[in-house]
Amino acid sequence: MNELITDVKSLEIETLKNLKNSKASNTLRAYQSDFKDFSSFCAKNGFSSIPTEPKIIALYITNLSKTSKFSTLKRRIASISVIHKLRGHYLDTKHPIIMENLHGIKRSLGSRQKAKKPILINDLKLIIKAIDKEKIRDKALILIGFAGGFRRSELVNICYDDIEFVGEGVKILIKRSKTDQAGEGIVKAIPYFENQEFCPVLAIKNYMNSKLTNSNKGKIFNISDKSVALIIKKYTNKAGLDSSRYAGHSLRSGFATTAAEFGAAERNIMAMTGHKTTQMVRRYIHEANLFKNNALNKIKF
Repeated sequence: MNELITDVKSLEIETLKNLKNSKASNTLRAYQSDFKDFSSFCAKNGFSSIPTEPKIIALYITNLSKTSKFSTLKRRIASISVIHKLRGHYLDTKHPIIMENLHGIKRSLGSRQKAKKPILINDLKLIIKAIDKEKIRDKALILIGFAGGFRRSELVNICYDDIEFVGEGVKILIKRSKTDQAGEGIVKAIPYFENQEFCPVLAIKNYMNSKLTNSNKGKIFNISDKSVALIIKKYTNKAGLDSSRYAGHSLRSGFATTAAEFGAAERNIMAMTGHKTTQMVRRYIHEANLFKNNALNKIKF
């Protein structure tokens, strides 16, 4: 009997390890950060943060809705749920008191976010021209980030041994991403551009051959994902753009929107960005076609 109990306990420990391994480390940190905020709310109000109950979640998101976006509320609920699972507790996040409260908040506040602007071709040119010649890392980061439709987390985790230069351009292996938690990997192929000033392949080759890189091992850019957003804001500001309207995601959304604008097929955009569903990509295509397929184009004054 004791042996059986020991076996069950070891299985529970192994199961929790598997649950943790199913999420990327950055994702787990984000969950823990969200849960810390929830725990603080519970401590101030005399509630139990774990295990908690749907009523407490409803009160928390009502309080949070006063200062946060609707998307933040949904993310916090997901984070609380994941932390409960990791610690062996069940939490019904689809309970009516949570869902109906969310619907009410959505109706009163509206769920549409003030999205950050994509970096389009003309924006990109202004940004690159604003970068000082010696800042070759920043130039490579922005051009590669745009051309590959990279997420920030993917961009900062590119290592030297992930990069292969070929006759047509460069191939970059993404070992793991948000939509590839199993780590199957995806290879992004970026060709040479005719205009060398804005060529991502030449930019990253120039950076890798410079004295700014200390070795040929580890991460090539050696910065955090938050630094990507700061670099983008820095150069959008230098380029005379409203830096508050741009963020780390602006490179990725800029690639997808620009590719759609130039007629790239949906499946080819998804092959580069790594999107698993068409919902977000179709939003980019819709944005790109707002003026191209505008009914007003048929009206002559």
